[in-house]
Amino acid sequence: MGIEQLLEKAATYLKEQDLTRIKEAYDFAEKAHAGQVRKSGEPYILHPVAVAGILVDMQMDVLSIIAALLHDVVEDTTVDLKDVRARFGESCAMLVDGLTKLEKIRFRSKEEQQNENYRKMFVAMAQDLRVILIKLADRLHNMRTLKFQSEEAQRRIAYETLEIYCPIAHRLGISAIKWEMEDIALRYLNPQQYYRIANLMKKKRAEREQYIASVIERIGEKLAEMGINGDISGRPKHIYSIYKKMTEKNKQFNEIYDLLAIRIIVDNIKDCYATLGIIHTLWKPMPGRFKDYIAMPKANMYQSLHTTVIGPNGEPTEVQIRTWDMHRTSEYGVAAHWAYKEGAFVPGGSFEDKMTWFREILELQHEARDASEFMESLKMDFFSDRVFVFTPKGEVFDLPAGAVPLDFAYRIHTEVGNRTIGAKVNGRIVPLDHKLKTGDIVEILTSKHSYGPSQDWIKIAQSSHARSKIKQWFKKEKREENVAKGRELLERELKRLGLEPSAWMTEDKLQEVAAKFTFNDIEDMMSAIGFGGITAAQVCTRLTEKLRKEAEEASQIELTGEVKEVKAPASSRKNRPTHGVKVKGVDNLLVRFSRCCNPVPGDDIIGYITRGRGVSIHRANCPNLPLGAEGEEAERVIEVEWEESVEANYSVDIEITGHDRRGLLNEVLQAVSESKTNISAVTGRSVKNKMAMIHMTILIRNVDHLQAVVEKIKRVKDVYSVQRIMQ
Repeated sequence: MGIEQLLEKAATYLKEQDLTRIKEAYDFAEKAHAGQVRKSGEPYILHPVAVAGILVDMQMDVLSIIAALLHDVVEDTTVDLKDVRARFGESCAMLVDGLTKLEKIRFRSKEEQQNENYRKMFVAMAQDLRVILIKLADRLHNMRTLKFQSEEAQRRIAYETLEIYCPIAHRLGISAIKWEMEDIALRYLNPQQYYRIANLMKKKRAEREQYIASVIERIGEKLAEMGINGDISGRPKHIYSIYKKMTEKNKQFNEIYDLLAIRIIVDNIKDCYATLGIIHTLWKPMPGRFKDYIAMPKANMYQSLHTTVIGPNGEPTEVQIRTWDMHRTSEYGVAAHWAYKEGAFVPGGSFEDKMTWFREILELQHEARDASEFMESLKMDFFSDRVFVFTPKGEVFDLPAGAVPLDFAYRIHTEVGNRTIGAKVNGRIVPLDHKLKTGDIVEILTSKHSYGPSQDWIKIAQSSHARSKIKQWFKKEKREENVAKGRELLERELKRLGLEPSAWMTEDKLQEVAAKFTFNDIEDMMSAIGFGGITAAQVCTRLTEKLRKEAEEASQIELTGEVKEVKAPASSRKNRPTHGVKVKGVDNLLVRFSRCCNPVPGDDIIGYITRGRGVSIHRANCPNLPLGAEGEEAERVIEVEWEESVEANYSVDIEITGHDRRGLLNEVLQAVSESKTNISAVTGRSVKNKMAMIHMTILIRNVDHLQAVVEKIKRVKDVYSVQRIMQ
């Protein structure tokens, strides 16, 4: 799509002055991206135009389209945010800033950087929803052009899309984007299953279409008799949804009946229910398969009537009935509910009440101690499956799957949660850790004389929202008690380590540690230990940090008068060689290999003179190196090189991503073993969407050896990516 087609589409709903502003933004972006090309070889400007085109299809406002055209100028060109603000205004600059990654800040790891980028984006989203709508359009176009990326990048981006962006699109009700991203992601993560399902659907297409045509004709005749104006069509099920049904319910393709649904769009709600009556008189409904999402909309505002009937030839047939407004909401979700008044972007009707979870995102941002904790809470509360429960008065609340009455109580109001003494589910008293199911009617029993939450509630609550409210109560209500308890726990931990509490719990030392944990004062830190915000062991680790460093230095340094002579230790640490590297122009220096990036022969390396610990060897691209520093820090960076012949083993951390199935870990271990490579550590875990993450520390000789091991692992069935990671 070129700028002419974009303006032509936008002209169907925007004013002439808006089109002029869009053209101005295009000219600005084209000049900024001049000379840049994408991996496909196409001019870079085609990407922001395509992103803007997706937003025009959703009939987004002019500012969203302008921001879409400019969304990469600050990140990828010499343009500054001040330039955007001066030319296009504060609101536009805020949107562009929310979409700009934190590339210029150094982070301890790539994961930390990614989490900080997510946190920045979600906080901007909570302030202005258009940030995430533009980001979803950006991600969709990147997915459409994924074939130009490397195989490893394809899998990484596809996995990230399934884990983060598809759940966001689902929560916002934007199914048009969600389904397409899921199908593309599956094509790159599990191509065998994707093409198998696609081929099976193609084989049965003619047979299904003939069947659907006869059903549509029959329904059309009946609607005409009743004077109902309806648009009837067949909707093919998306490949990813078939794949999920096959894997989650352990079904074969021929056991899935609702591969094609009938969709009926009518003029008003009255006609929806009248049409439902017609369908149920034509064919017998299947018990338990009717859902009224009109009377009880989903959390993402989706509305429709769903029913499954035994159609002609005895085949189960799914029918969806909705109005045109409901259909637009089902396709574009939250974007269909925003009104444009004099250039402002403001929600209409009861929209804000339905999207209260935005405000909860801001609460999570304030309460989380770091970006990783923020993302974990976000995934738990907003990206997980949902259960829908009722109050006795019929109000609906959506909670994370696995939620208990305590989560429900704190969702109603913080005070209701704090005064909870019990709960009833469907009229029966249940314990506070009772798992709630969709459709449950929940009543919270409270008392003014309640003593408040107990410490056990933090473990019982399943939502981060409820847990944070419980922790807040302990912070405020039992501060003195928590401070005393924190001191007692810290003293006990120091004694367990064989240290004298009075020598270590001095005001200076405690104040220094409190500052490292970003507490205002010592009492805040003690209170946090008392209510479980941090552990006494964590504080002890920081308290004894200097002692441990001194002990380590003492084992490596001999002192002669006032001159420090650095010598290599008699025996090096196992698997941490101290030979194999030459420091240019200097002999007899102790060298040690940094644990953050684990350099191996073949890597580009650089040395850093530490204080009292010799030369630390890093990979040249290690984020922990102060390469941009000046003065004393810059002088500490020195040139080093590998010796010509190095015979030693080096630790390397690798991360393997794959489809979570029985036997995957064993096959990966077997592949490493066949390459005659020793493994010093391995851990594995299951994550969302049937994915497995395996973290492995292997002992290798050089980069060529590492590459051979990686290639061997990549040949294991269902392994999606293998990457070397930094600590």
